[in-house]
Amino acid sequence: MNRRSHPYCSAALLVTLLVSPAAAQTAPAQPTPTQTAPVDLAKFATGKYVILEPQVQGNVTILNEQERGEVLGAMKRDSAGALKRRYPGATIVTDSAQAAQPDVIRVTPMIVAPPNLLPWSKLSAGLSFDLAGGQRVVLSDQYSIMAVWAHRFDAANFVYDGLLKKLP
Repeated sequence: MNRRSHPYCSAALLVTLLVSPAAAQTAPAQPTPTQTAPVDLAKFATGKYVILEPQVQGNVTILNEQERGEVLGAMKRDSAGALKRRYPGATIVTDSAQAAQPDVIRVTPMIVAPPNLLPWSKLSAGLSFDLAGGQRVVLSDQYSIMAVWAHRFDAANFVYDGLLKKLP
């Protein structure tokens, strides 16, 4: 079933994926290495990436099984698309042999669902980049649910494009 053929998507699915531009501007997240060694962020532009299984945390019961599957699929697909849009020289690998190479950057898309679906609730979205040498860069931001209907089916693209703008 083509998700674009339906004029409306379930509120839970949209709430989980869509974000508010105002919230993204009020709390800009910067790349945060979890180790003290310097991270060569220039490697992101031409790096090889593998998108790992996305993670939905928080109140996952706001999504039924079908919605959760749609959300996870969109997170994986659209985070890869956002990386290619941000870094046209990057390569997304899907072959397990290539993904196991030490120079491949492992990316985990993440969303923390709000406790309930109220207009003033917020959700968090993030990307975790595991680099060679054990370094990790985490991008995350918190978003208002009020703008949910503004982005509809392009919600995950909007989230991940916004997060990746924080990298050089």
